[in-house]
Amino acid sequence: MDTTYANRFNLKYMETMYASYLENPDAVDPSWRYFFDGVAFASQHPLNPAGEGGESSTGYKMQRLLRAYRKWGHLYAKLDPLDLDQEAPTLKPTDYVAFTDAEKSNPVPTLGFLPEPHTAFETMIAALERTYCGTIGIEYTHGSDPEREQWFQERIEPNQNQPQLDLATKRGILQRLNAAELFERFLHTKYVGQKRFSLEGAESLIPCLAELLESLGGLGAEEVVIGMPHRGRLNVLANIMGKTYAEIFTEFEDDPAHTIQGAGDVKYHKGFVSDFETRAGAKIHINLADNPSHLEAVTPVVQGQVRAHQSLRNDENRGKVVPVLIHGDASFAGQGIVSETLNMFKLEGFSTGGTIHIIVNNQIGFTTEPRDSRSTKYSSDVARQILAPVFHVNGDDPEALVHAIRIAAEFRQTFHHDVVIDLVCYRRHGHNEGDEPSFTQPVMYGAIKPHPSARKIYTEALLQRGDVEEKVARELEAEFTATLQDHLESARGGNVTKQAPPVGDHYHAHRGTEYADMFAPVATQVAEKTLRDLGERLAALPDGFNINRKVKRVLDERLRQLQAGEGIDWGNAEHLAFASLVNEGIPCRLTGQDVKRGTFSHRHAGLFDSKTGAEHVPLKQLHPQQAGFKIYNSHLSELAVVGFEFGYSLAPPKCLVIWEAQFGDFVNGAQIIIDQFIAASETKWQRVSDLVMFLPHGYEGQGPEHSSARMERFLQMCAQNNMQVANLTEPAQLFHILRRQVKREFQKPLVIMTPKSLLRHKACVSKLADFSENGFREIIVDNKKVPGARRLVLCSGKVYYDLQEERERRNSDDVAIARIEQLYPLKEADLLALAEQYADLEDIVWLQEEPQNMGAWSFIEPRLRGLFAELPIRYVGREAAASPAVGSSRVHRQQQEAIINRALVIEHPVAAV
Repeated sequence: MDTTYANRFNLKYMETMYASYLENPDAVDPSWRYFFDGVAFASQHPLNPAGEGGESSTGYKMQRLLRAYRKWGHLYAKLDPLDLDQEAPTLKPTDYVAFTDAEKSNPVPTLGFLPEPHTAFETMIAALERTYCGTIGIEYTHGSDPEREQWFQERIEPNQNQPQLDLATKRGILQRLNAAELFERFLHTKYVGQKRFSLEGAESLIPCLAELLESLGGLGAEEVVIGMPHRGRLNVLANIMGKTYAEIFTEFEDDPAHTIQGAGDVKYHKGFVSDFETRAGAKIHINLADNPSHLEAVTPVVQGQVRAHQSLRNDENRGKVVPVLIHGDASFAGQGIVSETLNMFKLEGFSTGGTIHIIVNNQIGFTTEPRDSRSTKYSSDVARQILAPVFHVNGDDPEALVHAIRIAAEFRQTFHHDVVIDLVCYRRHGHNEGDEPSFTQPVMYGAIKPHPSARKIYTEALLQRGDVEEKVARELEAEFTATLQDHLESARGGNVTKQAPPVGDHYHAHRGTEYADMFAPVATQVAEKTLRDLGERLAALPDGFNINRKVKRVLDERLRQLQAGEGIDWGNAEHLAFASLVNEGIPCRLTGQDVKRGTFSHRHAGLFDSKTGAEHVPLKQLHPQQAGFKIYNSHLSELAVVGFEFGYSLAPPKCLVIWEAQFGDFVNGAQIIIDQFIAASETKWQRVSDLVMFLPHGYEGQGPEHSSARMERFLQMCAQNNMQVANLTEPAQLFHILRRQVKREFQKPLVIMTPKSLLRHKACVSKLADFSENGFREIIVDNKKVPGARRLVLCSGKVYYDLQEERERRNSDDVAIARIEQLYPLKEADLLALAEQYADLEDIVWLQEEPQNMGAWSFIEPRLRGLFAELPIRYVGREAAASPAVGSSRVHRQQQEAIINRALVIEHPVAAV
């Protein structure tokens, strides 16, 4: 179908508009006025003697032609600096609209595209080519938004999409290009063979980023959070972030005196924070996020940081803090986390008001060419899912790039929508500086080798235009090279001071955490009167609210439990934890799939009117001075959402941030974030997080997919006090561990294996006194006095209730039970003290539901053997297995009965089931 709005399907509307035009041309929108001007002109044109203004008229044809350039002109733009794309044809008007030779020889209507109402056909074509087929190609018509289209046209058509830059800006571009190229060349000669993932071939990124910050500073932004891969990071650190050359050179020297606390990371993964001062004197706080080699893993992390910083700045319009993401072409197209994160841009719980994406399009991914790395023309095409406009820009034209980034910045701040800059460039060296790219891309690198740099091309252009003198250009280069040499000598002389972050930076101040600190007591108790009062407020409903009868019973039961002072279940304890925290001024945020109701219908944090569907969240309505409570059902994503919540947890002081998996094993989908960020960020980058993860875990005979949250994987990553792993058995324990999480003086991630069947287990309840008098217990000692116990069974989680029930049934008095509620860090002193209570112990058993190669056994066995060297340490549980659980509920019950029996019967050999 024809893409213009002037077609036969809109005839009635066009007739109405035309009638208004005939009465008063100024009364209609300019685009329609120009169109009707063209129709009127065509009706009097000698080539249209019949006076027809229909689809055969010149005006109508020009309208179609203009639309064609706006929609498809980017396909014919001159984007590739290497000019290797042999498939792009030259745009011909007859490809879209058939003009006769006679029509071409007469003036045609410009439809408002040019100032004059009519012009020569060739003049119109030249202007269209200049606007839409130069070194910038723009995709902006796919959004189906006339207002947005007109906005773009107003910014690119009057100037025919040509940069309008003053002399100071042009010289600033040259200085930035000098810094970008000479810095890389300096490293290349001084540190031969060392990896740095050079920016060479894409040096225009540096003036592009600088102008982006300038533009955002003039549009109300106060802070920018940047995420990027390793390529070009050192250049951005030095020439945008302001990290000193000397400090970077010190890292190349690998000076141990300047190594950060912990294991650290390679220099091209590190982040930085600083302040950028614009030409107008405004200061923008800039934060370059740390990033592992998983190229796009930082994408949602940045979004989470931005959302948190927007909250800190009360940035309700989301214009003060702006996310900027720099991508590679292959990773933007290839990594699914990009699509998952793009999908967040309008979601209530995750929107950051639009992201500015810059794709450093090297036209290659390591050794893989575009034809093998995507199924679409552009690497940016994945952004079409959210109708983001795209600027494709030739990287050898830095002025065009500055022009495009200015419009992109204004678009983001105006429409609060994602926008993409596709910086088409090349990679001068191989994937790294020790790689030989001509092995696999001989033609490309044959073209790259003689190709002049963007700096050289731009310098010659400025010289030819008289914008800079050759002497000045040489002086700029000499001065910058001398500066680099001075910094190198300082680095090699050990005369370098590590820069401190700017005042007011939102990162937590980091300090090391000793083992003893992890067990320091924290006051988490809350007075019974306060808890009952909060319970009453949680059960209160707005006037006229029509609540589901089953949900009403849940609320009534929670209130009854509090009034009775006993029988408090898991969902009630969780609500009391949240309510008590927001009551004390500590905000809470909970996200995940279906978290408002809870996968197992235990939460009901969001209540919905049965007739209107209106939502009521009691935790938001406790009292006017309370802190915020935010709960959001997430989209069907683990990887991006966990990344987002990790990023969010980095920023706010004293905020409980929780992500809940729909089922525990769903966390598998977020493994990259867990490995690269949650488990290691403190050690690698000194970035501390207190993110909490709720992972439903437990063997109820429901098959292999939703039994295990893969506890063993988390425990395998535990070291250096990096995080906490808990498997709780009492509601009050959940209450205290959540309150402890935000009341400590340090931050650590917390992984909780939350229950499923225990949510409604009659024995899995707490007394009100457990909330007001006790605190969190890392180990819970047997509630049955068995001083003559011959065996001590240690376990964790749901299996305790099966074991306890069977022991009571047998009336056994020779087996003691202890629950390890916090597996890491393991409170070994309490375990030793526990064993000393039983003088007649013959052995210690570790009981678990999971197969022997899963669960906590591999983690806890060496620790138990080290603590109890003189006692046999035995395993009871399922045999090692490839799959987490059996698919038959009957086989599951048989296995469960067998392991419980073996844990209790001492005279039988202890073995795996």
